[in-house]
Amino acid sequence: METDAYIALGSNLGDRELNLLRAVAELGKCPSCRVTGLSRFYETSPVAMPPDTPAFYNAVVRVATSLKPHELLKELHRIEREIFDRVPTTEPQSRRMDLDLLLYGTHELCTPDLTIPHPRMLQRRFVLAPLADIAACLQPPGSSATIAEYLALLVSNEQVHLLE
Repeated sequence: METDAYIALGSNLGDRELNLLRAVAELGKCPSCRVTGLSRFYETSPVAMPPDTPAFYNAVVRVATSLKPHELLKELHRIEREIFDRVPTTEPQSRRMDLDLLLYGTHELCTPDLTIPHPRMLQRRFVLAPLADIAACLQPPGSSATIAEYLALLVSNEQVHLLE
């Protein structure tokens, strides 16, 4: 049985647009995953990073998957590490690719290495804007508001611009 999962993509090093496209292709290659939706691409200001940090390109992908949440997370980490040479760290840093599992069907999960829904997604315009492109009417588990409603109500100083 397949579940819809939503994954945020972010890149601020190298060819950012190509990095996003490559990440989408790699997600499509994952076993038991099919890409079923892709947002538009956005250029966004860095959040909680030094002022001279390069801007990010961000997007959100929807995949239909039969992988369990932790199996999918393992695949996301593999892509970051093997394809984009990402070294795991707990500190915010510039990177060619960051993949975050935002939602996994209607599941709610809180373990030491994975929290679903993503704990900060509703406070981040760089996540909500692309997520609204492909899931505006979606209500996160445990919520009565839609993604579009959260986006409309968000107060943030983030700069988020649709790429032309």
